[in-house]
Amino acid sequence: MHSFGLNGKQGSQHGAGIAKEFAAEGAAVIVNYASSKTDADKVVNEITKRGGKAVAVQGSVAKKADVERLFVEAEKAFGKIDIVVNNAGVYEFVPLEEVTEQQFHRMFDTNVLGMLLSTQEALKHFNVNGGSVINIGSLASSLTPPTAVVYNATKGAVDAITRTLAKELGPRKIRVNAINPGMVITEGVVTGGFHESDMRTMFESMTPLGRVGQTDDIAPASVFFASDDSKWVTGETLIIAGGLR
Repeated sequence: MHSFGLNGKQGSQHGAGIAKEFAAEGAAVIVNYASSKTDADKVVNEITKRGGKAVAVQGSVAKKADVERLFVEAEKAFGKIDIVVNNAGVYEFVPLEEVTEQQFHRMFDTNVLGMLLSTQEALKHFNVNGGSVINIGSLASSLTPPTAVVYNATKGAVDAITRTLAKELGPRKIRVNAINPGMVITEGVVTGGFHESDMRTMFESMTPLGRVGQTDDIAPASVFFASDDSKWVTGETLIIAGGLR
């Protein structure tokens, strides 16, 4: 039985799909949420209804005290932690002229600092057998679409962090891998109206497999990186984007 802390997505919610997939594989799941308790409770209810184990814990991954509390709650609920999915993320698309300091710090605090704080805290909770850290990045780091300069920069940082920490933490039997999804129809995308946008049409026309992604296109790869099926894999970034590059 695995237990893991899932840093619930603020914006593009891959987190719900990943949480359900892990629970279906027998993992006990901590669903972290920043503000939407309703969404987190919904995920927990769906998991427990199917006989799985899950609890929701509130906290901002960009605040060290919140991250520490998140891991304490996880350990209290399920006893051990050996998988962490760094999935918190915020995004905003504006031209360079409209980039602000506040926007820069908001995105970097959640998307980059949050990932570092969560992984740092995980080190205290993984045992001698190590663990698996899965970072949810984005195709944006390599596709680099315009009007997303700050977001793209945060996701470029995710790529670098994944490779660096794989080397640094490997001797402790901790594997660090990343998944970089293309455009996926999540609740955040629907709320933002992107699911019916010109952006979606453009991405679909450029994608060899001819469609945008669904959350169930992403979640199984998380399970692969968490499991012993990938026990000799670390520092890898898997792009899941229907062939879009």
